[in-house]
Amino acid sequence: MGNLPANPGMQEFCGRLKSGSEKIAVDITQEQISLMAAHGAELIRWNKKINLTAIVDPLAMAEKHFIDAIAVLPFLGQEKKIMDMGTGGGFPSIPLKIMNPSLGFVLVDASRKKVNFLKHVIRILGLENIEAVHSRVEDLAFDDTHAKRYDAVISRAFAGLEKFVGFAFPLLKPEGKIYALKGKQAPEEITPALESQFEIRTDHYQLPFEKSDRYMIQLTAR
Repeated sequence: MGNLPANPGMQEFCGRLKSGSEKIAVDITQEQISLMAAHGAELIRWNKKINLTAIVDPLAMAEKHFIDAIAVLPFLGQEKKIMDMGTGGGFPSIPLKIMNPSLGFVLVDASRKKVNFLKHVIRILGLENIEAVHSRVEDLAFDDTHAKRYDAVISRAFAGLEKFVGFAFPLLKPEGKIYALKGKQAPEEITPALESQFEIRTDHYQLPFEKSDRYMIQLTAR
């Protein structure tokens, strides 16, 4: 990965990212902060033309997009190839990739404009073994490039849990995992039908400044 200088307009972002990472006990280097600041700066710039995020304040962006993404790093397993379904502006996959370069990601979104943004960010950050794909998620199960190819599928607030699982499961290798990043209503989305089909683990964390509850729901087929 390239060693990018932090964007001068993102100094508050960098400070919030560093202090927030300390609060959630995730070690982050200055280079990783710089890469995320470059991603955040491009998100703000592109957002003026296409709708990528409603969060454009640097402090809020640092917490609600980037810290929220890297907070789940300790909950991941040993997966090497992960699909990020409905990735939008590249969350959680691009921050996770910056934190752990050994992870391989395929980012999928139905918006061609968002995919163009993602390809741009991947290129300027110099990230490798990560690609953005323009596709409707309901088509992926019928594509041999993706069906049964992934160690894990991850998503943040993309769809209701049962719906997301329905899209994700056909893409998993045997023993593959589904990771759903959810807000405070997460426990209510775990239905008896899901419990009968999957081993389910729920990890809880809080955003360090606004104290919002977040959950990572992990599902493994029985």
